[in-house]
Amino acid sequence: MYAAIVWGVSAAVVRDTAGTSARRVPAAYSELPEVRWALVASAFFALGLIGQLAGVPDFLYWGLYLACYAAGGWQPGLAGLQALRNRMLDVDLLMVLAAIGAAAIGQVFDGALLIVIFATSGALEAVATRRTEDSVRGLLGLAPETTVRLRDYDVEEVVDTALLAVGDVLLIRPGERIGGDGVVLEGASEVDQATITGEPLPADKAPGDEVFAGTVNGTGTLRIQVLRPSADTVISRIAAMVTEASASKARTQLFIEKVEQRYSVLMVTATVALLVIPVLAGGDLRSALLRAMTFMIVASPCALVLSTMPPLLASIANAGRHGVLVKSAVVLEKLAGVTHVAFDKTGTLTAGTPRLTRIHSDAGFTETALLSLAASAENPSEHPLGRAIVAAARRAGVAVAPAAEFSSTPGRGVRARVGDQTVEVGSPALLGEPGDGTVGEFEQSGHTAVIVLVDGTRAGVLGLTDHRRDEAPGAVSNLESLTGTTPLMVTGDNPRAAGRLAGEVGISDVRAGLLPEEKVGVVRGLEADGARVLFVGDGVNDAPAMAAAHVAVAMGRCGSDLALETSDVVITRDDLAALPAIVALARRARRVVAANLVIAATFIAVLVGWDLLGHLPLPLGVAGHEGSTVLVGLNGLRLLRERAWPGRNQ
Repeated sequence: MYAAIVWGVSAAVVRDTAGTSARRVPAAYSELPEVRWALVASAFFALGLIGQLAGVPDFLYWGLYLACYAAGGWQPGLAGLQALRNRMLDVDLLMVLAAIGAAAIGQVFDGALLIVIFATSGALEAVATRRTEDSVRGLLGLAPETTVRLRDYDVEEVVDTALLAVGDVLLIRPGERIGGDGVVLEGASEVDQATITGEPLPADKAPGDEVFAGTVNGTGTLRIQVLRPSADTVISRIAAMVTEASASKARTQLFIEKVEQRYSVLMVTATVALLVIPVLAGGDLRSALLRAMTFMIVASPCALVLSTMPPLLASIANAGRHGVLVKSAVVLEKLAGVTHVAFDKTGTLTAGTPRLTRIHSDAGFTETALLSLAASAENPSEHPLGRAIVAAARRAGVAVAPAAEFSSTPGRGVRARVGDQTVEVGSPALLGEPGDGTVGEFEQSGHTAVIVLVDGTRAGVLGLTDHRRDEAPGAVSNLESLTGTTPLMVTGDNPRAAGRLAGEVGISDVRAGLLPEEKVGVVRGLEADGARVLFVGDGVNDAPAMAAAHVAVAMGRCGSDLALETSDVVITRDDLAALPAIVALARRARRVVAANLVIAATFIAVLVGWDLLGHLPLPLGVAGHEGSTVLVGLNGLRLLRERAWPGRNQ
C-alpha cells in the first residue's frame, strides 16, 4: 500500500507539473537533480518493499532500503550540514536524522518511507521553479544565436548575437529572426513581434521604427542599428526578471522561515526530553527512542514551509503563459490586497495608437509645413501622441528633418531645434494657450489638442483621437467586482476627451489635466486614506505615479525601459483583460496559501497530540506528516493548470 502511495504521488507530480504535454516531462524535469534522485529513491524503496514482502534475506531488502536512504537523503543531508556550519538548524537535516534513528532501532522501512516522501516533497518546489522559468521563456521566445553584421556598411559577417555592441548595423533578410533591439535605418517590412507585444498582426516597420530581438522579419529586407547590448535587450531583461521572481520570497514565507529556526530548536529540545526523561525514569530505551523519533517527524514544520511558495510560484508561471510578467512573489501578495485601481488614459484604456485627424494652421504656415515641423520635433520622442504625428507625416509623404537639442518634459511636451527654428509641441494649457477657439472646438469634438509653437509663436493646432480598447469596459467592470470600488481615471489629457472615454468604459471618477506630480498626489491621497492602489500606466510620463502606488502595472506594447523597470507587473501581450485576471489569480493564490497553512497546522497539531497523549505508530506518523507535505505542495501546484487562469468574464 505504501509503495502504491509513493508511486501515485510521483506520477501525480509529473502529471501536475508537466500539464497535458507528457512529451515535455523527460526533457524539462528529469534533468532536475531533485526529481532524478526522488525517482531513484522511490525505485529502491519499491524494490525493497517487494523483497521484504517476498521473504528475501534481510540483508537484501535492507540493502535496497539503505540505497533509498542514500539516493533520497544525501542532498537534504548535505544542505542541512552546510546550514549547521552557519549555525542554522535546518529541517532537512532533522528529517534525515529521524530516518537514521528509525533504522537504528530496526524500523528501516519507516525511515525509507520518510526519505522517499521527503525527497518527493523537495522535488515539488524545484519543479515549480523550473516551470516558472520555462513558461515565461517559452512565451517570449529566444533571440537567434547568430546574425549578419555589416562592416563598413556593405561587408557581411556572421557574428554571435551575444557579441553585438551598440551602434552595430545588422542585415535582416525576409523570414529571419532579429538578433538585437534596434532601430530601422533602411528598408520596409512587417515584423511579427507577438512574442514581445502580443499583437496578433505583424507590425509595419520603416526607417525610425524600433524592433526587438527575437521577433520575426516578414517579406522585406531591413538594415537596423543596435540600440542595446545583448544583455540589455527586452527579452534578456524579462528573462532576468523571471529568474529574480523565482528566487524571491513572499513576506509570509520569510515570516515562516524566521519562526522555523526558533521552532526547530524547541522541537529538538522536546525530542531530547522525550528520550532522556523516560529513560531516566526507568523506561525502555527502544520505546523512548521510537516515541522521540516519531515526535521529531510529526512536529517538523515541513508542510508549513512548503505551504507558501508553490502556490505563488505556480501563479507566476501561469500568469507568464498568459502574457503577464509578475516580478516577484512579494508583488503577487500585494496584488491580492489591492483595494483601488487607477488608470492612465493613453495606452492603457485606449489602444495607445492615436491618429492625427485634424490640422489647423495659423497665419504664415501651411498645413504641410506645420506637420513637417511638428513631426521633426517629435521624431525622437517615445510618447504615443508624438509617434502618431510622425506616422501621419510619413503617410502624407511630408519631410521629417533631423532634430537637435531635443528635450522632453513629461506631461508637458517636447522642444527641439529644427533647422534654425525652435519648435515646441505639447499640451495647450502647459504651453500657455487658452482652451477656447480652435483648441476648444477640437476638445469639444473629443480630440486631444496639441499646440505647435515655432520660435515662441503659435503655428497651429493638431487634433488627435484614440479609440478605446475593446476589452476595457469588461476589465473595468471585473475590477470593480473584485475590489468593491469603482476604478478611476488619472490623466494629463483634457477633461472633455477624458470624460468621453470614461463614459464609454464605465468610469465615473475622472481626474484630468494632471501633471505627473499631480498624479502622484492623487495616488498618495488615496493611500493616506487606507487604500492600496494599483496604478496602470504606459511607463513613460506615468513613472512617478507608478513608483508611488502600492502596485504598478505597465502595458508592455512599447517594451520601453520604464515599463520594465518602474512597474511591478508587465502585461506583455498588451491585453487589458489580463489585469482583472491576474488580480483574481493572486487572490486565489492567497486563499490556497491560507488553506495550506490550515492543513499543515492541523496535521501537526493532531499528530503531535496523538504522539504525546497516546501511541502513534511511526509508519502512520511518517505517512501523515509527510503526506500533508505532499498534499500542500500539490494543492499549490494546481494553480499551474490552464483552467486556473480566470476567464474574461470572471
